Amino acid sequence: MPTLKTAESEIYFEEYGQGFPVLLLAPGGMRSKIDAWRRNPASPEVAPPWMDPTAALSDRFRVIAMDQRNAGKSSAPVRASDDWSTYTRDQLALLDYLGIGRCHIMGGCIGSSYALALCRASSGMVAAAVLQNPIGIVNGNRQVFRDMFSGWAEEIVAKKGINRTALKAFGQNMFEGDFVLSVDRDFVRTCNVPMLVLPGSDAFHPKAIAEEIVALAPDGEMLDPWKGPEFLASTTAKVRNFFTQHTSA
Repeated sequence: MPTLKTAESEIYFEEYGQGFPVLLLAPGGMRSKIDAWRRNPASPEVAPPWMDPTAALSDRFRVIAMDQRNAGKSSAPVRASDDWSTYTRDQLALLDYLGIGRCHIMGGCIGSSYALALCRASSGMVAAAVLQNPIGIVNGNRQVFRDMFSGWAEEIVAKKGINRTALKAFGQNMFEGDFVLSVDRDFVRTCNVPMLVLPGSDAFHPKAIAEEIVALAPDGEMLDPWKGPEFLASTTAKVRNFFTQHTSA
């Protein structure tokens, strides 16, 4: 089982194909794991309305998928000081372990916020980013994130006996911020990474957040509509072409 072991975490990952690297940061909220690209976390019995990039991109790119810490097969402690940067360190550690100095990123749901944080932390490393269903705070929707985190936290306590006080502080660090939670608007205004944004349409993934990212980013574009079986082929082609266009030798 391919696992990166750091001083504080064990990160499970999978690789597909060859070529310019694409790092996948999966949907699923705190349960962000590889399988969420293939099965909708909200309705596992129904095919997800998005492409599976492990299959759709691997004939042209080296695709790296990962379970985020304490999701899927990855594990780590939970500390009161943990925040978005904790996840960024795992992602950078995995890229370093695999010898990758430059890559594309595709993030879904919470993975879009992870992707933006990685863009901020890794100057020049990210060649292009696809943000699918980006999350964010608008119109009093913060409670849906609190509820999602609370449900995950109860699972973690039951499995690992992690301290509830540390979990509460961790949750506040993750979901009591603004905008996309991981970075602020000023960063997006200065981020020159080309971005293709696939907007959401619900409380977790407000379309207004996607529209604001595109409006702020120096090199951002929107793909809409994109979701559902009728758009699967065209969306897949657009993502493939977007990454190809921005692939450097």
